[in-house]
Amino acid sequence: MIETIRTFVKEEAEKFGAKGFYIERNNTKADALNDNGAYFGFIHPSEENSGPFHDFSFTIFPNDQNKAWLICLGVGSSGFKNDYELATYPGPRRFFSKLIDADGICKSDFSDIESSLPRSFLDQEELTHIKKTLDKYRNVLPVAQIVKDPNSEHGKRRISAILAGYARLRNWPTNESQRKAITKAIKEVTSDKASDDKAGVSRLLMERKYVVLQGAPGTGKTRLAKSIAEEWTAKTFFTQFHAETSYSDFIYGIRPNLEAASLTYSGEEGVLLKAIKHAQMNPNEKTILIIDEINRANLSNVLGPLFYLFEYKQDFANVEIVLTPELAISKMPSNLYVIATMNTADRSLAVVDFALRRRFAWYDLKPQAINSSEFHGKHFSKFEEIFNWYASSTELALQPGQGYFLAQNEDEMKNRIRYELFPLMREYLQEGLLSNAKEELNSYFVGEIGQALFE
Repeated sequence: MIETIRTFVKEEAEKFGAKGFYIERNNTKADALNDNGAYFGFIHPSEENSGPFHDFSFTIFPNDQNKAWLICLGVGSSGFKNDYELATYPGPRRFFSKLIDADGICKSDFSDIESSLPRSFLDQEELTHIKKTLDKYRNVLPVAQIVKDPNSEHGKRRISAILAGYARLRNWPTNESQRKAITKAIKEVTSDKASDDKAGVSRLLMERKYVVLQGAPGTGKTRLAKSIAEEWTAKTFFTQFHAETSYSDFIYGIRPNLEAASLTYSGEEGVLLKAIKHAQMNPNEKTILIIDEINRANLSNVLGPLFYLFEYKQDFANVEIVLTPELAISKMPSNLYVIATMNTADRSLAVVDFALRRRFAWYDLKPQAINSSEFHGKHFSKFEEIFNWYASSTELALQPGQGYFLAQNEDEMKNRIRYELFPLMREYLQEGLLSNAKEELNSYFVGEIGQALFE
């Protein structure tokens, strides 16, 4: 079977454009197999045919005992020579993490060849036959995938996908046919279906009652909240927080009557109190309060003692919270739901404390392609590619959402690039963000609008 899979791997490599771009290493002789130290795979063409080598490799640890094989992205025992910068980017890690399944593992830092794969992976029963080999190479395997039956269709798809990842890492393809072959192999093991955020948030809201939608601008947070409220046919209350929002604005306050002949005061209900009262008076009707930009206000000041009652499983409290001189409650109405939104790209906002995080469920909305005649997928895909490859985990939350790429025609899209995306990216860079991506972003803007990010 080893020769069958070797032939399959080489044929797949040729489909992906590998001709002349690799050196094959093959150590599958009888003594290596008997010692469970057999391997074969590809290394960079600048390396020697034998002996220690540098940089990323595609490596398979096979056996002839009908036991599991290990398919790996490895690093040569001589460490990095040309691939270190590539290894420091988050892109390869994000990319390969999509190519493995529950039987695989991806290191969090591909440039780290000092730390071992975790013992929980290495000590699995499926790998006991190559324990000595793994003890030798466990520090230099950024990606490792267990394949229990490499000759099955499932096994071949997984091997092909990881090889396709290596092909893309090495820039093997030189024509459209090769690029399509790589894309096809990757899609065989990854889901191309966009997540159904509406259904996911709706289920979460029903279960947890208080949900925060967090994401970058343009990911449709507010639109999704309103859409769910409409789908539920709920009575909807809406407010948007800002730096000066207070308890008296949101719940209840005393305001002067400016039209009276003499100075008088009257109580004024805030949007939360109105939502609570409506829910109490209409127990069979769902009530949804949408709070836009929840982290723009000082939440401790805005919620006051009512903060205590935001417990989705709290049947009752041993205290009553006074909302108005006429109304005190010991629990929130069971038919009241709250959807809040939070902009993850606004670094000037108040920090959300752990107490609030515990009381709300948090749902990430990520930029994603949408099916619309006004959606300019080419530009969206370019930003997605740049952010996925270069952005740190924190910076990934800054990726512009799909809303930035909706335009009726190319001229309108060019204006969105020039007057919205260009200033946004320049601001990020001026604040020291996305520094790894500066040349890619600059090249994009020069090519699209003839304008450089740096003067």
